[in-house]
Amino acid sequence: MKTKKLTQSSHGPKASRQSKSKRQPWKVIHPHAAGIDIGATEHCVAVPPDAVPAGASNVRTFGCFTENIDEMVEWLKASGVDTVAMQSTGVYWIVPFQKLEAAGIKAVMVNAHMLKLVPGRKTDVQECQWIQQLHTYGLLSASFRPDDGICRLRTLVRHRANLVSSGAEYILHMQKALTQMNIQLHHAVSHLTGETGLRILRAILRGERDPEKLVQLRDPQISRSTQPEMIKALKGDWRPELLFVLEQSLRGWEFCQEQMKQCDERIEDQLKQLPSATVPSAAEQAKSAPDPLASSAPRPKAKQSHKRNEPERDLRPELTRICGIDLTAAHGLRLLTVLTLVSETGVDMGKWRSAKAFTSWLGLNPNNKVSGGRILSSRTRKVVNRVAIALRMGAVGVAETQTWLGSFHRRMRGRLGPAGANTATARKLATVVYHLLKTKEPFIDRDLLVYEARVFRHKLARIKHQAKTLGYELVQINEQQQITE
Repeated sequence: MKTKKLTQSSHGPKASRQSKSKRQPWKVIHPHAAGIDIGATEHCVAVPPDAVPAGASNVRTFGCFTENIDEMVEWLKASGVDTVAMQSTGVYWIVPFQKLEAAGIKAVMVNAHMLKLVPGRKTDVQECQWIQQLHTYGLLSASFRPDDGICRLRTLVRHRANLVSSGAEYILHMQKALTQMNIQLHHAVSHLTGETGLRILRAILRGERDPEKLVQLRDPQISRSTQPEMIKALKGDWRPELLFVLEQSLRGWEFCQEQMKQCDERIEDQLKQLPSATVPSAAEQAKSAPDPLASSAPRPKAKQSHKRNEPERDLRPELTRICGIDLTAAHGLRLLTVLTLVSETGVDMGKWRSAKAFTSWLGLNPNNKVSGGRILSSRTRKVVNRVAIALRMGAVGVAETQTWLGSFHRRMRGRLGPAGANTATARKLATVVYHLLKTKEPFIDRDLLVYEARVFRHKLARIKHQAKTLGYELVQINEQQQITE
């Protein structure tokens, strides 16, 4: 039996040893880096092995109390650490992050999704060591966190949003109690907490049961229901336990409204403490390229009426001073939308290298997944971002307006459906916001007719290209030829 002599190919063990010997070691980016595994009751900290005396452990565990965190910061400073990476675990990372920043140590907040898929390292000690090693080689990217003044404003604005949600729950409780008594007041008026609805509710809670007298409290301008229809809606079964629930729910809603007023005052005070934006000179603004679709005589945006749940105080002057421009002049951007935007991202767009990076951070860009030359999916990433939610709501508001943005929304709705059109229009709004905050230029509206003519030319060019690809040629037919045919 003959055997073949095996020759060593270039993919054999020898070549493998040579390729391993030629590999370059990882480059150390942060030699004095530390890693912290954040927990609810304790924090595990790892420092470089050469930062501690011989025989001592480079991993220590600290409690969550303030004196324990101060001790942790002192140990990091004694170890010569100048940068620390930590996971964004709940809200437990906030106090250590702020303590490290106050001590002059650069703190890096890392998204937990970057580390959760790593096999093994499931203990706190191993986790902090792995974070420290990755941060040493510069393999962890920091999550966005605005300045301290913006963070204070963000806390107040988010608390205000929670108050709005709590007030909405009390309204649902009132509607349920009225329905169980077969009082259809919330169907007879547009808003149960409007002027007419509140007057009737308070009269009911004072003991009035006669529908003829209750209907006298309606506003004469109400067009949702007639007076006889409202009389029918105010006849029901007055159960004492449900009246008690109605009273408690109304008092809870009134309490939330009072809390919102106080919160608006604190928000205004915090806005006054933020610095003013640096507006470029007229010469610098003239250097920027003009928009080819801009209207020669832009139509000013109509004055916005006050909407429910918006601050009663006019915060537009303060927001204009902080941003350097009036963002509410753009389509789809109301006062509350701009306040949410400033509180979540700040006004420094230099944190993002381009408008595409900004919209990608908001989760409004298509997340293309390509394999083998085929697009498997182009759905947007699942990102929970308050700015993206506010911009999507602004996109709904411009859907039926006679503006270029409304025309874009309607065109996208025919292609992508309502949800896809909201996301695409929200991305347009995000690019507008990025440009306005980046250049500090005033908003100039685009001419609708010029915009639609440009869209028509693009459609025509695409159809001509498709016809040419199939071996056909498009011929324009005027109206007379169409009639004769």
